[in-house]
Amino acid sequence: MASNNHTLRRDLQGLAADLKWSAVELVRIADRLSQAGNEPDAQALHRMIAMFQREESKLSSVVTEIVAGRIVQIDEASV
Repeated sequence: MASNNHTLRRDLQGLAADLKWSAVELVRIADRLSQAGNEPDAQALHRMIAMFQREESKLSSVVTEIVAGRIVQIDEASV
C-alpha cells in the first residue's frame, strides 16, 4: 500500500509541477500579447493562469494529505 501512495503522490506532484510550469509560460505569452496591443487575449490567458494556479494549489494540498496519511490509495486487487 505504501508503494501505491508513493506512486500517487509522485504522479500528483508531477501534475502540479506541470500546471505551475504551464502557468509561467502562459504569463510570458500573455505579456507579449499585451505588449502587442492584444489586451483581450492577454486577459483571457490571465484567467487561465489563475485557474491553473488554483488547481496546482489544490493538487499540492492533496499531496500534503497523502503524506499525512489522510488519503490512501487502495490497490484494486486487495479490494
